[in-house]
Amino acid sequence: MVIPPTAYAPLFVAVSSALLYVSRGAIKHPLSHGFYRFFAWECILGLVWLNLPVWGNDPLSPSKLVSWVLLFVSAWLPLYAARLLALYGQPGEARNDETLLGFEKTSTLVTIGAFRYTRHPMYTALICLAWGIFLQQFTWRGLALVFSATALLFISVFREEQECLAHFGEAYRDYMRHTRRFVPFLF
Repeated sequence: MVIPPTAYAPLFVAVSSALLYVSRGAIKHPLSHGFYRFFAWECILGLVWLNLPVWGNDPLSPSKLVSWVLLFVSAWLPLYAARLLALYGQPGEARNDETLLGFEKTSTLVTIGAFRYTRHPMYTALICLAWGIFLQQFTWRGLALVFSATALLFISVFREEQECLAHFGEAYRDYMRHTRRFVPFLF
């Protein structure tokens, strides 16, 4: 029995409202990275809404196997990265910026663990999440949403890098020279 996506509309509205609440500071500042991240989250939520009715159908197909790997990475990587930021980034109110989430208010540049190889492990995880969800079922609407989410996440990263350069200065510029944005050793 396939459940129509409209059955999930109340859940979509609730999660979307929660994302809007979390992003309320960034939404007021269209040049902040959080502004674009909010819309990327909405695209990802749209992908969930489209694919939830078929989630798990034919779980051993090639596209689903790739999907499961991407979804695993998207679950593990942000938890690991958030822990590193909390332990070593010394987040606090010194960065009094309403566009930043609590764990983003770091006063120390974190360059160990996943951050040693990629500047944006959490955005890498969001890209993996978007594509992992998309690979559950190919649709043209899903393709439009996954490309939109990916583009918005790229814009978020470019904006965040400008914010980090403004805050950390030459230390961040040097960090940029020695790490990749998303994929270690490649990109």
